[in-house]
Amino acid sequence: MALTSGTKLGPYEIVSPLGAGGMGEVYRAHDSRLGRDVAIKVLPPQLQADPDLKARFEREARAISSLQHAHICTLFDVGHQDGIDYLVMEYLEGETLAARLLKGPLPIDQVLTIAIQTADALERAHRHGIIHRDLKPGNIMLTKSGAKLMDFGLAKGKAAGAMSGGGGVGVLTPSTPTMNVAQMTSPLTPLTQKGLIVGTFQYMAPEVLQGAEADARSDIFSFGCALYEMAAGKRPF
Repeated sequence: MALTSGTKLGPYEIVSPLGAGGMGEVYRAHDSRLGRDVAIKVLPPQLQADPDLKARFEREARAISSLQHAHICTLFDVGHQDGIDYLVMEYLEGETLAARLLKGPLPIDQVLTIAIQTADALERAHRHGIIHRDLKPGNIMLTKSGAKLMDFGLAKGKAAGAMSGGGGVGVLTPSTPTMNVAQMTSPLTPLTQKGLIVGTFQYMAPEVLQGAEADARSDIFSFGCALYEMAAGKRPF
C-alpha cells in the first residue's frame, strides 16, 4: 500500500517515496520530535500477516539497532500503526554503488576505500552475530562520509552458541528452503517469500543456492562478488 505525502506514522510525516523492493516500500519522512529527516520502510503484507515472521523480524531489528558503526546505516525505531508495520532508519544522501556501477568500473583507489569500509562494517555485524544475507551493490550507499552498508531487512541473527571462533562463522547446516527455477529468471530478484531461499541470487554463495543456511562465509562470498564488480564493471556470474 503506497503512502501519500503528509501521511503520519506516529511522530513521522511522510515526505516522498524513495523506492520499493522485496522487503517493502521506503519513504523519506520527517521526525517532528527531533526535527530531522529519516527513511521509513513499510514492511510487506506477507510479513505483517505472519505473526511468527513478524516476531522474528522485530527481534532481529532490535539486534540490528545495536550496530553502531560509521559505515552501517543506523536503525532508529520500529513501529506499528493502523495495521502498518514500519522501520525508521537513518536518511542517507548519495547514490548506491549499483547506480555508480552503471557508469562503469571504479578507479582502484575508490575500490579499495569502499571495500575496506564495507568489510569493516560487515565484520562488526558478524561479531554481533548478525548475518546480512543480501549484500550487493544496491545495498551499499556512497555518501560524502563514505560507504554505508544498508538494508539489513533480510538479516538473520545467530544465537551466540551457534557462532564459533569469535569470527562470527557458524557451521553450515541443512535447511528446507528450495528455489524454483522460474524464480531465477528475473534479474536481481530478491527472494523473500516464506519457504524460499532469501537474497539476490547473482550474489549468493553456491551452498546457499543449494539450500544450506546462510552464515558469515556466505556474506563474504557476496562481498567478493561486489568487489569484483567494482573493479571489473560487470558481475562475476
